[in-house]
This record gives sequence, structure tokens and C-alpha cells, in this order.
Amino acid sequence: MNLRAEAFPTELMLLGNAMALGLLVWRARKVAWLSLSQAQLTGWLGASTLIAVIWQLKTGIQPGLSFHLLGASVLTLVCGRDKALVGMAGVVLANCANGSADWLAAGWSWLLGPLVGILLADRLLRLSEQRLPANYFAFFFANGFFGAALSFIAAALCLLGFHALAGRYAPGYLLEEVLPYYLLFAWSEAFSSGLIMAMLIIYRPQWVESFDDRRYLSQ
Repeated sequence: MNLRAEAFPTELMLLGNAMALGLLVWRARKVAWLSLSQAQLTGWLGASTLIAVIWQLKTGIQPGLSFHLLGASVLTLVCGRDKALVGMAGVVLANCANGSADWLAAGWSWLLGPLVGILLADRLLRLSEQRLPANYFAFFFANGFFGAALSFIAAALCLLGFHALAGRYAPGYLLEEVLPYYLLFAWSEAFSSGLIMAMLIIYRPQWVESFDDRRYLSQ
């Protein structure tokens, strides 16, 4: 999901960087960074680093249409929406630093992928807390598995829509030849995210801010 800057007007890329920076500063200021516990810091930094590594395992069919796991749902569940936004910004910048993505396109890469995935994952978490039974399996399947797949699909649709609106690729080509691959890849996202969340909840539940033992294990 890494955009290539040469495919779009420079002004559009600069606009994306400005928008991303503004949103990132706004949400980062909402986090009480100095009050974070050691477990919160470890979970946030560890998950962000793991996702940065996973992003290097990718493939693609056309410039700007790459396939790799997103990880937005996992990071949201581990550390919450705002810290996840900051962590995924670090992942995008690390991807640019090693030459896998363009610095000029970093803003849109964050806006169309991680931002969309994180916002949807956070919303699904709130809905599951309100509507589903308070037990481990409801949390795991609704958020760790299906939430991850839906977040990935939402980010993929935004990316493809951006390409279509910018005139980079024809809408028919994106819908018929590219979207099916993203839909299939969503299951890899769901399986990987579910596995990671299951292992964290079993072995390091203190790293997962969204998982409350008193709520999910008391039934």
C-alpha cells in the first residue's frame, strides 16, 4: 500500500503531507506520554516495530499497488487509537527511510492506509464492547479476526479510490483486476492479526490496553 510520488502531481503530494502532519500532531497531543506505564510503552513500541518489519514482506502487480499486511487493527487493540496513529506514522517513515516508499508520498500513504484502518478498528472495538457479550471469544473474533479483515479492506478501497480519482488507473481495471487480490489478502491480515492477538492475550495481556481481564474473563 505504498504510493509512488511520481505518479501524482507534486502539489497533491504536498497537500497530503500537510494534512497528515496536522492530524498527527493533533492526535499526538491527546496522549499523556509522560504518564504511560512500562507495559504500555513496551506494547506500543514492540507492536510498532513488528509491523514495520512485516511491511517489508510485500509484493505488487503495478507501481503503487503493493500488497503487504497492514497491522492497523493489531496496533489499535494493543495501544489505543491515538498511539496507534503515531506508531503507524513511524512505520510509514521507516518504510520511506529504507527506500521501500517515497518520502513525498508519505502523507497519503498514512492517510489512505493506517489512518483508515485504525479509525475503523477503533470504531469496531467500541461497537463490540456495546453490542457483544463480554467474553474472550467475542473480543478475539470480532476485533482480532474480522475487525482486522474489515480494516484492511477499507484501507484498500481508499487506496484504489485514490488511484481512480487521480486518473492513475482505470476504475474498471482496479475493480476487476486488483480489488480481488486485496480481498483475498484480507484473509491473511485476519489470520495473522488474530494469531498475534491470541498470543499477546495469553502470554502478555498487560501489553494489550483494550483487553480487560475483569471484563472478558469473568464470565
